Order: sequence, then C-alpha cells, then structure tokens
Amino acid sequence: MQPTYTPEAESYREKVQAFLAEKLPTNWMGIGQLEGDELHEFVMQWRVTLHEGRFLAPGWPVEYGGAGLSALEQVITAEEFARAGVPTGGPNDVFGIQMLGNTLLQWGTDEQKAYYLPRILSNADVWCQGYSEPNAGSDLSNIGLRGELDGDQWILNGQKIWTSAGHLADHIFTLARTDPDLPRHKGISFLLVDMRQPGVEVRPIRMISGESEFNEVFYTDATCPKDNVVGGVNNGWAVAMTLLGYERGEAAATLPIRFQAELDRLLIMAKDRGVANDPIIRQRLAWCYTKVQMMRYLGMRTLTKFMQGHHPGPDGAIFKLYWSEYHKIVSELAMDIMGLDGLVPTGRTPSSAFQTDDAGAPNSTGSWEGVFLNARAGSIYAGSSQIQRNIIGEMVLGLPKEPK
Repeated sequence: MQPTYTPEAESYREKVQAFLAEKLPTNWMGIGQLEGDELHEFVMQWRVTLHEGRFLAPGWPVEYGGAGLSALEQVITAEEFARAGVPTGGPNDVFGIQMLGNTLLQWGTDEQKAYYLPRILSNADVWCQGYSEPNAGSDLSNIGLRGELDGDQWILNGQKIWTSAGHLADHIFTLARTDPDLPRHKGISFLLVDMRQPGVEVRPIRMISGESEFNEVFYTDATCPKDNVVGGVNNGWAVAMTLLGYERGEAAATLPIRFQAELDRLLIMAKDRGVANDPIIRQRLAWCYTKVQMMRYLGMRTLTKFMQGHHPGPDGAIFKLYWSEYHKIVSELAMDIMGLDGLVPTGRTPSSAFQTDDAGAPNSTGSWEGVFLNARAGSIYAGSSQIQRNIIGEMVLGLPKEPK
C-alpha cells in the first residue's frame, strides 16, 4: 500500500518545493550540517523568512498572520520541510504557535486572539508551558499553584517544573488552581502570564545529557491580569486537554519522516562499522524498519482525522506512546553498533534535547550518544508512557478508570 495525493495536492507540493529551492542555500544538506552560532543565526533568519512567506503558521487565518491553508496543504508543507531538513520555526515556536496559538484560535476571546497571535508570529512574545509540578507531574489535575483574584489581577504563588525552554521565554501559559473548593478537574484556570516581573524566577535543571533545556519556575506573588484567562475561570482543564492534543497530534506529519531519516543514517553506520551482516544486528534493524513503517501509517490515520475536521483528542496518546517507546530501543541499538566508541562522544552533538537529531547530522559518536540520552526523556515529557496508556484505556477504549 502506497498512499497517493490528488493532482491538486501534488501541485501545491511543487509550490512548497519551489519556495524551499529559492530560499535555501545552494547544495543545502540539512540543518544538521550547522552548529554553534552559525546554527542559531540560520534558525532565527529562517524564522523571519517563514514569517514573511506566511509559512510560520500556515493553517492560521490570514487575518492573524497565517496563510489560511487547508489541513492537507499544512500536511504537505510539514512533509516537505522535514524532507528538506529545515525547521518550521524557532526554538519556542512549538509552544507559541503549535500549542498556544492553535488553542487560542479554539478557546480565546476575540481580544486575546487579536493581541497575542500577531505577537507570537513576530516573536514579540516568546512562550513556554507551565503544567507539571513537583507533586503533580503525571497527575496534572493535582496541581497546587494558587491563583487568587485580587481586584483586576490574579496573584500567583507556587512552582512549576520541567518547563522546556523556559530560560528562553518571556511569557508562560500556566495552569493554576483558582478554586480549591471545587473538584480537582474543575477548579483550574488557564492563565497567560508575563515572566518579565520580579515575582517569576526561572532556574535551569541540568539533564543527563549535560544540557539544561528543562527548568523550574517559581511564582512569588506574581501577577496576571484578570482578563488573561483562556476559556473561562475554572474551565482550564478542558483548555489544557485541547492544548495537549495539539502537542501530541501534529507530530504525526513530520516524526515518521524524521525517524526514517534517522534509521537510514543508522543503516549507513552499521555498514561503515562492518556489522550490517551480523544476524542479530540485522534482525534488530529489521525490527526498527517495521516499527517506522507502522509509525508512518499511525501518523496517516491521525492526519486523516485531522483533514476531516476533527480537533486533536485523546487518541493523540497512541502516537506519542508509540514513537517515544520506539526511540529508546533504536537509540540503544545505535549504542550497541558503536560499541566502546559510544562511550567516547566526539563531534557534533544534537542541537535539541528532543526526539531525533537534525537532518544532515553526521554519524558522529557525539550525535548518537546525545540522541540516546535524549530518548530517555521522550517517554516522560508531554505525558509519561504510563499516563498515555491510561488515556488510551479510559478515554479511547472506554475501560474502567484506574482504582484510586
């Protein structure tokens, strides 16, 4: 089975390819060829190029700076960007555009959309996510950050943790308990908070990879305007679940392409190191190949529902569970192929602590060792595998809830 697109869709694909051919340097091999300041400068300038070409948020309405593309056109755009090895935005745009922006389009007031959406695209506001807490990591409904209304503003006191790229952000969308007397899921509000105030402190967390992309965020009498509630007071749980659907669902278009490129790179490394004919290694590589193909079809199922007009829902947990567990296994295989060399990381390291390395990255021990360490977190961030299984069981399959 080889799914095909309509002639109209392929015509649009040619337009995206023409844009990439025009804007990218000659002999472009993928962003994995860059590192350090050169990488940072390219990403930020590329973001400007995408904004000018209305490719930064292609599915948003034109009135908010998007291109108003159909769901199918967005999928094709994501596919071509992934194949070309270029990012779809800056380091925090997954939070600002993919997660918050799409959620505001569904839940925000006209005033919130008119103010925040253009500022997200212009990079005037850089966002991060404030969900998890030390005592409410997997059990998100157990959050303790207090939000108390005082006149025209909310007063926030408490802590968030595992705030990805929080050190790069100046705004945070956060869940706060605004009515402790209501049941846990019903007393939560979704707030938009400016981090540029004395009451917000960000502390980096050093990860196993040596990077510090996760952070703790402390609120001490921090303030938030009364009108910066999305979806209504004490209705934050519904808004939060919508946002998680966007976080877990849109990856269906690009992750299968990225994981296939990573596997192709692993096959080359196995040949270069003379272990491609080892029967055990061949069997493990074949297992990885079948899993990537299955991921591809899982992604297509998600995208089909997306193109039929369905908003992301709990079934996004299926795809998140699948790829995060797969990635731990394939990265373990990479370490076994490198053998003792894998214990001495050299060369370019991954530019991000999430998912695969960039397209065009060299087969260095530094790259694969970094991917191996990063993959450990994949089954924890954005909801642990245990939580994904609970979501699938209870909200997709309709099984009885886990005993209290």
